[in-house]
Amino acid sequence: MKIDTLNTLLEEELQDIYDAEKRLVKALPKMAKAAASDELRSAIEEHLEVTKGQVERLEQVFEGLGMTAKGKTCAGMKGLIEEGEEVLAKDGVEALKDAAIIGAAQRVEHYEMAAYGTARTLAEHLGNDEAASLLEETLNEEKEADEKLTEISLRLLEGMD
Repeated sequence: MKIDTLNTLLEEELQDIYDAEKRLVKALPKMAKAAASDELRSAIEEHLEVTKGQVERLEQVFEGLGMTAKGKTCAGMKGLIEEGEEVLAKDGVEALKDAAIIGAAQRVEHYEMAAYGTARTLAEHLGNDEAASLLEETLNEEKEADEKLTEISLRLLEGMD
């Protein structure tokens, strides 16, 4: 697809995010299973449900913009998930491994925050207030997930002192 208009750019961004979220729906259960901490496992499982809602919200955005909800390979998310899988495959002290899982998850959240922020800004600039609002809602959920992961990490690391 040639990027020759802001609408085309927004569609490209949305397709990338859509693929990223669908990849996460598959990856998060593996992360939850690998977590030793009940708190971390629960947070990942909760975020899996939130992520499924984000996929549905993206489908609303596509529909509202008159676009087909489809993804294009998100190389960034693919790489972040591969890095996360490397963490899951390692042996180690449970609390440290959980801290490593959190680090991998936070890299994902920051990637998503950048992507949703970009898409929201494009939608706003194009005057698509409904799409911008839906994208902002997801952006806020990603920020909340990141903050929660930081809190869990701090508790895990305090327990190691």
